[in-house]
Amino acid sequence: MGDDLGDDWWNHDDAAEAEEETEQEKEPAEKAKTKPEKRKMVTEKSPKAKKKKNNDQKGCTTPQKKEIEDQQSTKPQKKRKRKKKTITDVLATSEPKPGSAADLQDLITRYYSDKRSVIELEELKLQNSCFLSSNDLTHTLSSYLKQVCPKWAKIQKQHSEKSSVVILIVCSSALRTIELIKQLTAFKGEARAVKLFAKHIKIEEQVKLLQKGITHIGVGTPSRISALINNEGLSLQALRYLVVDWNWRDQKLRRMVDIPEVKLDFLKLLENGVLAACKEDKVKIGLF
Repeated sequence: MGDDLGDDWWNHDDAAEAEEETEQEKEPAEKAKTKPEKRKMVTEKSPKAKKKKNNDQKGCTTPQKKEIEDQQSTKPQKKRKRKKKTITDVLATSEPKPGSAADLQDLITRYYSDKRSVIELEELKLQNSCFLSSNDLTHTLSSYLKQVCPKWAKIQKQHSEKSSVVILIVCSSALRTIELIKQLTAFKGEARAVKLFAKHIKIEEQVKLLQKGITHIGVGTPSRISALINNEGLSLQALRYLVVDWNWRDQKLRRMVDIPEVKLDFLKLLENGVLAACKEDKVKIGLF
């Protein structure tokens, strides 16, 4: 047997076995190589599939977007609301004009036109004789009062009633009241002036102040003056002049009658005995 196979027969067996082993080792290696390639193919295909899906989705959504855009374009656009002009805007572009008796009469008529009957409106009308000359915007308060009340020294001495004043000056605020009292220095002389407003002053204190001594001039807001009249703290018995701070304007360029709440209080004050006294020729109204 040894001679037939040759001297190196064992070498052939080893080689055959080695070849079988190498073939067995190659097979798993080849399998291992083929698996990643398949995965690569799958991964390479997946972006394309995604792109197709995305394209399909785009194709579905674009008509909807177009419809929405068409609807938005066909919707009527809202018109921008124009800002209403305020009193400040109107007055800033107009030149200040002095008030007149006709302006006050027009204010009364316009306010009560839908609140009173025709007969009642006639009763609210005042004759020209009820008015003093109006300020032409050249006067200070003292110079204006000297013009409309030239016999002030005599009137002042004759006044002896408590809880009543000879001159009543109506303005829009407490600060304006203080300012006007300072302007009275050149006119009032020895006369006594009192502040009639609600800020930091109780109505009971003002009633006591008016009852304590003789007061010649009262300066204040229409709301507090009306309250004092209603509470019998202030009498109109000695009143001869009602001066309205008509032409003065605040920081917003508003006059006293341009402020709704002040205008309403002022008109109520006129109804609260002032208009009746004017018709009886006891009181005259002046627009400062």
